Amino acid sequence: MRALLVTSVGVTCAAALTLPLAAPASSAPALSSASARPPSLTTEPRTDTSGTSGTSGTTTSDATAPDGAEPRAAKSAAEPAGSTQSLPLAPLAVPSNRVAGAPAVQGLPQRDARPFSLVGVVWDDAEAELHGTVQVRTRATGTTRWSDWQDVETHNADHAADLGSAEREGRTVRGATAPLWVGDSDGVEVRVRPESPAAPESPGSQDRAATPVPLPEGMRLELVDPGEDPAPEPARGAPANRAAVPAVFADTPPTAALPEVLTAEIAAASAVNAEVAELGATVIPALTQAETVESVNLAPGAKPYIGPRPKIVTRKGWGADEKLRERNFGYTKSVKAAFVHHSATGNNYTCKQAPSVLRSIYRYHVKSSGWRDFGYNFAVDKCGNIYEGRAGGVTKAVLGAHTLGFNTNTMGIAVLGSYGSTNPPAAAVTAVSKLTAWKLGLFGANPKGKVTLVSGGSNKYRKGVKVKMNVISGHRDGFATECPGARLYKKLGTARTSSAKLQGR
Repeated sequence: MRALLVTSVGVTCAAALTLPLAAPASSAPALSSASARPPSLTTEPRTDTSGTSGTSGTTTSDATAPDGAEPRAAKSAAEPAGSTQSLPLAPLAVPSNRVAGAPAVQGLPQRDARPFSLVGVVWDDAEAELHGTVQVRTRATGTTRWSDWQDVETHNADHAADLGSAEREGRTVRGATAPLWVGDSDGVEVRVRPESPAAPESPGSQDRAATPVPLPEGMRLELVDPGEDPAPEPARGAPANRAAVPAVFADTPPTAALPEVLTAEIAAASAVNAEVAELGATVIPALTQAETVESVNLAPGAKPYIGPRPKIVTRKGWGADEKLRERNFGYTKSVKAAFVHHSATGNNYTCKQAPSVLRSIYRYHVKSSGWRDFGYNFAVDKCGNIYEGRAGGVTKAVLGAHTLGFNTNTMGIAVLGSYGSTNPPAAAVTAVSKLTAWKLGLFGANPKGKVTLVSGGSNKYRKGVKVKMNVISGHRDGFATECPGARLYKKLGTARTSSAKLQGR
């Protein structure tokens, strides 16, 4: 049985908290402002619902309520708006020389859409696999420039909550490709080609038609708009959205910063980090190793094998809409190992865009795939910035949905990008080392060591099998997948050595 504790953080006020917040100790990476968007080009009606459907042109908006619920209140400035367009795929016209018996290609011809930045394909049955290829073309917003065809990774089951878990069974989970970051776009074309029928092998069967490989039912294209970047923190001495007013008299005290209004959801997600940051902080500041050791309650005489705490951008720092996730947080007993992933979203993003990429993946995981929250516990961008992932507290053993079969007592770290044929930046590998040296150290784990984990069931290890793995492993070590990409996987040895050295081993 899974060791799962589910809790929620109590909030004293019924609807929201109004709290004065001091400026954080350090600032998050600069977040770029999204450019102004033109009016929608789509001719289809907009329908705001919560949860994707097969209705053409359906949009999932953060400002709407769950199915059958009352609409939510207008979004506060602390939670940037975003949206998801869900467009059903249909059979495409095929050439007359198509092989008889081959399954039909599905997709969408070129069409206008409301602006979006990330795409993916989902389908009804989470257990079904998409045997084929998915390709998309997109048009940059406000231009006539179309991209080349881009491949979308068609993995499904390798990133998900464990079978039989509350997250897997208690929600409408869907099958899904990996999401692909395409940048600010307002036009799209997609094609899904099924695998060609296998050639018959038995003698005398040359004349028999091969069995077509069907595509999953209910396929839909998801177009995700991450919304605007969070507003920068107001400077001390000046109210938000106003310039400082010169004092009329010499003894007039400087104007105090206005208190920030935190919703109950933001306050809850922030409160679980109370031991490492102020309520509402956008960044958890870095500590030296001495400061880190001092902040940890070690057993008398215990040697502090723990690395210095790195700077971590909080969920508030990257603009997570806390109304999207499930209210409660899920925990396991410990963090015995770390699984390293790549997000497979492509490498065409800047580090200033990383918060937008995270918000897009978050929406895709929750609204499109049906997960309870962002799947990974942490994320790392190409510049080495570290981000808090799934809510529940960065120092705690938060249950993720990153490695099917091995989510219990582990953590998942996603390096943003695709690293099958591209080398990961050194800054990203260094960030993985720093993060694991600290987080694994909190639970007494040796980054260069081995650990025995019990499989919850995957395509590589059946449920209940005990598996000995590296404490820092790649996703492919627990599941038959290419993740985290061959080039990143080769760097894990370096990460293990560096992480252990940071711990003082």
